[in-house]
Amino acid sequence: MDLAFMAETWLALLAGLPLTLRLAGWSVLCGGVLALVLALMSLSRHPALVWPARAFVFVFRGTPLLVQVFLIYYGLGQFRPTLQAWGVWWFFREAYWCALTALSLNTAAYAAEIIRGAILSVPYGQIEAGRACGMGRLTLARRIVGPIALRQALPAYSNEIVSMVKATSLASIITLAEVTFIAQKLIAQTFRAVEIFICAGSIYLLINIAVTRAILGLEYWLSPHLRAAPREPPASEAAHA
Repeated sequence: MDLAFMAETWLALLAGLPLTLRLAGWSVLCGGVLALVLALMSLSRHPALVWPARAFVFVFRGTPLLVQVFLIYYGLGQFRPTLQAWGVWWFFREAYWCALTALSLNTAAYAAEIIRGAILSVPYGQIEAGRACGMGRLTLARRIVGPIALRQALPAYSNEIVSMVKATSLASIITLAEVTFIAQKLIAQTFRAVEIFICAGSIYLLINIAVTRAILGLEYWLSPHLRAAPREPPASEAAHA
């Protein structure tokens, strides 16, 4: 392998890194907010809230993300007069917003199940204890259910964030100049696919290493009760000290 060429390629691919990070960051943020709403809807006792949430999760988890990107970017173009009449065509005519919409909706479906499972995993005894102390619903959610569910959801949610970072590569198929799109252009110019894709893969790998380390740090910070207590010295050692 030509290391000098790979170094030049790596630097060229970095031009698409800001767009990759924006797509990943905003899709996780928007999808997380929507996922919380969907999880609360699915936990509701009202069928009018439960079934739309379940249908959304079923559709977006059961269909490929690539198909969803195509449907939003190319499919909605067939309804251009209607979208123009509603005043939203300016949004769906841009590849960036279509990709962000598809990524956000897709991650929301997966994250909703993660959040729902985390909430259900909260020990009922702790909820009963909070109620016995006179906590209302909001206080109970803020002081007991929320913190415990967050700790339970983080490991699985970190996998979803990593998946979203990798899924941003699909934006290249609708002409967004992120890392994979630039890699494809370089391959078309040089016909050196192995070196270029190794460089592109290393960029995604480094992003995900940073993401996973950040999540591990957050888990450590949120779980002080799980850290090993410092070992107390034996009485004989303490006496000599």
